[in-house]
Parts: sequence; structure tokens; C-alpha cells
Amino acid sequence: MLNTNPLWRYLLVAGMLLLALVYALPNLYPEDPALNISASRGGVITEQRRAQLQQHFSAAGLAAKSITLENGQLLARFSSTEQQLQARDLARQVLGTDFITALSLAPATPAWLNIIGAKPIKLGLDLRGGVHFLLAVDMQAALDKSLQDLVQTVRLDLRNADIRFRNVQADMARAQVQLNLRTAADVQAAQLLLKRLDTELLVSPGTDKLSLQLSMSEVRLKQIREYALQQNITILRNRVNEIGVAEPLVQRQGADRIVVQLPGVQDTAQAKEILGATASLEFRLVDTEADIAAALAGRVAPNTELFYSRDGAPVLLEKRIVLSGDHISGATAGYDEFSRPQVNIKLDAQGGSKLSVASKDAVGRRMASVFTEYRPSAALGPDGNPVLVKQQEVINDAVIQMRLGRDFSISGLNSAAEAQNLATLLRAGALIAPVQIIEERTIGPSLGQENVELGLAAIQWGLVAVLLFMLVYYKAFGLVANIALLANVVLIVGVLSMVPGATLTLPGMAGIVLTVGMAVDANVLIFERIREELQEGRSVQQAIHLGYDRAFATIADSNITTLLVALILFAVGSGPVKGFAVTLAIGILTSIFTAVVGSRLLVNLFWGGRRVQSLPI
Repeated sequence: MLNTNPLWRYLLVAGMLLLALVYALPNLYPEDPALNISASRGGVITEQRRAQLQQHFSAAGLAAKSITLENGQLLARFSSTEQQLQARDLARQVLGTDFITALSLAPATPAWLNIIGAKPIKLGLDLRGGVHFLLAVDMQAALDKSLQDLVQTVRLDLRNADIRFRNVQADMARAQVQLNLRTAADVQAAQLLLKRLDTELLVSPGTDKLSLQLSMSEVRLKQIREYALQQNITILRNRVNEIGVAEPLVQRQGADRIVVQLPGVQDTAQAKEILGATASLEFRLVDTEADIAAALAGRVAPNTELFYSRDGAPVLLEKRIVLSGDHISGATAGYDEFSRPQVNIKLDAQGGSKLSVASKDAVGRRMASVFTEYRPSAALGPDGNPVLVKQQEVINDAVIQMRLGRDFSISGLNSAAEAQNLATLLRAGALIAPVQIIEERTIGPSLGQENVELGLAAIQWGLVAVLLFMLVYYKAFGLVANIALLANVVLIVGVLSMVPGATLTLPGMAGIVLTVGMAVDANVLIFERIREELQEGRSVQQAIHLGYDRAFATIADSNITTLLVALILFAVGSGPVKGFAVTLAIGILTSIFTAVVGSRLLVNLFWGGRRVQSLPI
């Protein structure tokens, strides 16, 4: 019989709508103004700290909704922004400088929705408020580091090939490495060896007959810059994830710029501390045979460097870096057998292999851990930004007792909190090259809330206008179209809530408004086609059947072309354009489903398979 559907089809569509409705529900619960408190260098968060903070809040008349301790961080929720700001000032007085206190917005989704993974739509910076940074990557520092690595590699290759040389020195100003050898035969052998081992290394005669100049090709230099930029992006993502910033945006802009957006974070000082940290670790062997007194007088051996430990004692280390922090894949804080704080380090496969080879012949020697950090100085560079100064100190040195592998520990730390913070930093990774914040903007939560309210108002008024028009013009069939339209809005919100990584921005809300206006197009085509079939003398059941079947080709054609445009916008557009394209594409797919499948089921339910003489259309 025409226009009848089996029960399973009704149940399937109803189940899909119910699923979308459940996942759309979290958007009805507004976020709570909150404080996110994490330990800085020297601090540690315990249950006693949580109780202490709660006691101070109560004494000041600040009724926190909850104060929870999770993953080494405190999250305090409040009822209003005023309480949140007062609590921040009080927390900074109580906790001091050993802790980072940041303003944030915490989801208030009920526990039963969290259990099934239902979360509200992720809002972009323009809707939620937060901080925006534009960072410049110091590519010169990345190139200098690559030159130092090249020096160490050349020395090792020449030693392995038994080629005698006087010294290997890096010329940072010219981005070259100067290699001085002993005989003409050594020059020829070194030239052949280096060209064979590294085809992208440019080897040319030096200033005299016994020297060579080594420089990297343009292809290699481009690879170094690209690697530094991509690794810094990955590391910055890890850092903001480590401290619990929700839905951060970290993306590339141009050849040496990185855009970082932290929705919900209103404290720029805290964000700067996260992004600007440039600390890293290097492991070097201690040169016990060198003369420290001569080094202090300025006469440092060519293959050694002078460092100082935390207590100010001079330490001479080999220039060769046994292992850098780039190969650290995991780090946890703990204690040694004497209950002293230490950091347990796990290396990747390449790092484990390097350390194993280096420590094989160094059993009984001391290996030092060098802590490196870039800090802004009082001097300004050509771009007007503070010049970063490299500061290094030896945090510990220990005797290598056996051949090391992928797992080892470092000690010599002042406190358990310092061990915890160092482990956190190493897990997130050390920046390949220092970064400078060259632009910062703060979008307040009130402005974000205003954008949300205006966007919702636009969606509501657009929805009301369409509902009234369809109801007046198509009568009962207009009611069917309105039900399908409301189901379409529920599906859009549900899908956006379920899609991982989807973020709703102001242009995305514009896409939803446009979709609401376009969603009834398919129903208009179908209903007009049914009218035409009735005017041509078809029966009611034939008119319904032919109206849906013959209008489908037109509906598919018009929506597919719009969908292709949305995909092109997503592929070539920037962030705001992508947000518009995502909501538009989702809206097109859901509107086709609700108009063609959903409304047909309703029409068949009310009028299909019955002896009806006319239709209210």
C-alpha cells in the first residue's frame, strides 16, 4: 500500500532524534565561573591545601559550589563572576607565588551526562572569552642549535674514520662550521667522508689549504625551520593540556608565527608563564682532567665548557651533548632509596640508543644534567621586544654505575615540588626554539556572553519567522514542516556536541541561522509538488507519493551543490570561515534528513494509507 512505513523505521528515526536530544542537553547547563590553581616552581598542592583554602573562602563569606583536587590541581567553582574575582585575590594572598591561580569557566554538566560522554558544544574565543596570543619563533636559535649539533656530529665522524683534525668550530654569524685538519691527506679524506655521509652538507675549501668550511644547504635550512615551528606547536599544545586549559587553539600562522587561543582563561600572566617557559635538559659528561683554575681565569680547553652548579661551584663539562631533552618521552617525580626527590625519565628508542652507546665507555665517569632556560632581559631587540638571554646551570651530576638504557633517574633537586614541576615540563617537552609573545588580546567573558546572547536571539527570531510562515501558508502540512525544522535544530546541536574537536564560533552561529532559513526549502519543493499532483487529478495517496519522489532530485541537486561550496570553504578558509563551513555542512545534511525522511514519516503517519479525499495543504 502506498505511503505506509514499517514500525522499525519509525523507531530508528525516533532513536536518532532521542540520541541527538540527549547529547544536546548539556548545552542547557551554563558554565560556572571557576578558579584553576596549579603548582608553580616550589609549590605542591595537597588535600591540606584544599581544606585550608576552603576555610579561608568560608571565613571571607565566599560560598564555593565545590573545591575539588584532581590530577594535582584545584578547581573551585562559584556562583558569580564577582565571587570568582574575590576568591582569586584571596587565593593569591593565601598561597603566595608558589602557585598559579587562573580564572576559568568550568562545565556544569550533570554527572549522568558525563558518564555517557555528553558534553556541551565547545565555544570559540569570540563566544566564551579568553586570551589570544601571537608568538614569534626565534629561528636563529634553532639554526644555532643545529650548527652545534653539526659540530658534534662532524667530530664523531672524523674520530670514527681515524681522520686527524685540530679543531671544529661553529661560526654562528656566517652559519658555517670551520674544520681545521693536520695534513693535505686528511683534508681530502674528510671532504670525501663528509660528502658521502651527508649529501645536504656543502663542503668547500677554507681560508687555508688545511681547512674546510661546512654549511647546510637551503633544503636543510628550510627543514630545520619547519621542524622547529611544528615541534613548538606540538609542545605548546602539550603544555596547555598539562595545566587543564579546555579546548585550546594552537595553530601556525606564516613562516615563523604561532597563534594560541585559550578559551575561558582570563589571566594573561598565567598564560604567559605557561607559553613562555623555555626550560630544557641536556646531559653532558664531566671533564675531571681539565684545570678548573685555568678555566676560571679564562683559559678553557677547546672541547670543554664552564658551567656553575646551583650552589655556585664551577663545573667543567664536555662540549659534546650526550643526550638532549628532545628524546624524553616520559617523566615522573619520585624518591630514591634515601627518600630524596628525583625525576624518573623514560627515553624514546633513538634516545635510548644514543645514551646506551655514550655510556658504554663512560662507566665510572660523572654525567651532569644541565638545566637551560631563556629569560627576557632589559635590552630590546630590533623588533622592540626584550632580548632573550640563555641561562644554564648544573642541577646534578652523578657517577655512571652501569651502561644506561631508556630508563634512568636524575636527583639533586631541592624539593619534591621542584621534581614534580620539572617532570611536568619534561613531559610537555622543551621548546625547540625560544618564542616571544608579540601580540596579546583579552576577550572578557561579558563580551563573549553578549555574542552568545545575540547569536541565540538571531537563531530564535529566524526560527519563529519561518515557523509562522510555514504554519500560515501550508496549514497542517506546515505544522509537519515545523516539527521537522525543530528536529533539524536538535540534530545540529547534538552533532556539534558529539563531533570531537568541533568548536562553535560567531561565524558558526551565522551558519546555523542560514541553515534554519534554508531547512524548509526542501519541504516547500515537496509541498508545491504535491499541490501540482492534486491539481492534475491524482489521488491523495498518489500525490503524496509522487510529490516526495519527484521532488527528491531537485532537493538533492540544490543541497549537494551547497554542500560542495561548504567543503571548499572548509578546505581553503581560515578559522572563522572553517567554523561557518562546518555548521553549514552539518545543517545541510541534517535538513535533508529531516525534510525528506522525517517529514515523510509524519505525513505517512497522519494521512498515508487512508481513504482521504483532500489534504490540508
